[in-house]
Amino acid sequence: MLSGSITAMITPFRDGQIDEDALIALVERQIGAGTHGLVPCGTTGESPTLSHDEHLRVVEICIGAAAGRVPIIAGTGSNSTQEALEFTRHAEQAGASAALVVTPYYNKPTQAGLIAHFTALNAAVENLPLIIYNIPGRSVVDMQVETMAELALLKNIVGVKDATGDLARVATQRLACGDDFIQLSGEDATALGFNAQGGRGCISVAANVAPELCAMFQNASLAGDIETALAMQDKLMPLHEALFCETSPSPVKYAMARQGLCAEDIRLPLLPASPMAREKVDAALARLELV
Repeated sequence: MLSGSITAMITPFRDGQIDEDALIALVERQIGAGTHGLVPCGTTGESPTLSHDEHLRVVEICIGAAAGRVPIIAGTGSNSTQEALEFTRHAEQAGASAALVVTPYYNKPTQAGLIAHFTALNAAVENLPLIIYNIPGRSVVDMQVETMAELALLKNIVGVKDATGDLARVATQRLACGDDFIQLSGEDATALGFNAQGGRGCISVAANVAPELCAMFQNASLAGDIETALAMQDKLMPLHEALFCETSPSPVKYAMARQGLCAEDIRLPLLPASPMAREKVDAALARLELV
């Protein structure tokens, strides 16, 4: 169920508010393009600058708009265990398919602290699959393989979104956690190598902009059609590079505004894409004939 091209959804804003109509339209576009799942309220969705009420509303909108056609993996992480518990319980009650829970950022918990945090979340839900989001570059804490393996024994913890960039870790985590433990890449640029090591897909930023191409790439990769997947990876690589030439999601919001999908509005402390980023994004969009 949780595999393939899973889009890390942006949160569209207009005049300082969530653009609910645009969000619903984006969900429809993703499903129509063959996307295999959606993640609202992750990093790409600017979760740090959403109010609690906005966070809950975005999750509810995506679940309602998808209407069971694709899995909705709600972002529910926080550096406060209590806050993460509240978001995760809400996701289960609202009908999410799973929750994506980032390792607590800023606090810098020990590995024992990470075990305590995720054990509490596991106990707080009945049957909601939990995916650990390991992204040391943003959270400044790295969940070690041994810690992951211990947590993988818990009932509701089913996988990881791995944004470490360490492709060797995919194999070591598979050996430690078992073949049933779902490993999803958190980096578009390394998704092909990630799948080759035993990964099952990618929670993708680029899929906001090129959902059909990203879904086709994952379909080929997971089917073992490496020749097609490699050709598509090469085709998509300039887009991947452009979308991360400065802090995400500024470039991806600019790209989607250029496509007429939403306003470019982004919340401080992030700023709209710089002229340098716009030039790179424009070139990538033109190359893929996406504008």
